[in-house]
Amino acid sequence: MENWLTAPWDVILKTIASAIAIFVIIIIYVRIAGLRTFAKMSSFDFASTIAIGTILASTLMNTDSSLLKGAVALGTILGFQQMYTALKIRSKAFADAAENDPVLLMDGSTILYDNLHRTNVSQSDLMAKLREANVLRMSQVMAVVLETTGDISVLHQEGSEPLDDILLEGVQR
Repeated sequence: MENWLTAPWDVILKTIASAIAIFVIIIIYVRIAGLRTFAKMSSFDFASTIAIGTILASTLMNTDSSLLKGAVALGTILGFQQMYTALKIRSKAFADAAENDPVLLMDGSTILYDNLHRTNVSQSDLMAKLREANVLRMSQVMAVVLETTGDISVLHQEGSEPLDDILLEGVQR
C-alpha cells in the first residue's frame, strides 16, 4: 500500500523499469519520425509535445498502465503528427485551414493596437519581449510578429537597412 511518503519496492522497481523502457521507446520513435517531433513550430506541434508528456507521465505513474499501451499511444500521437505535417506540406488549403497565420504586432516603431487587442497581447507583454530582445530604442524595431506557436519574434537592428519582404510573407497585417 502506497502513502504520500513511501511506496513498496515492487512499485518503485516497476517505475524505474517503466521509465527506462518508455524513454528507449521515445528515442526509437524520434529516430524514426525525425528531429521535428519535439519542435515547437506550430500550435499542433506544441499540443503534440504536451500529449507525449502526458502519456509519458501516465505510463510511469499509473501502476495499472502497461508499457504496451503507453508505446501504442505514443506511436499514435507521433504517427498523427507525421500525417498532419505531411498534409500541411502537400496541401496549401489544409495548411490554411489547420494553422493560424502569424500576426504583425509592430510595423517598424508603430505599435498595431488593433492587432494587440485581437491577439490578446498586452502592451506590457510586448514591451517585455522588446526588452528580452535587447531593443534599446523603438527606432531599432523593424517588425514584431506573434508567431503561430505563440512566441513573439522581434526583428530589430541598428541602421536603416530595409527588412527583406520574405521575412514577413504570410504575416497578417
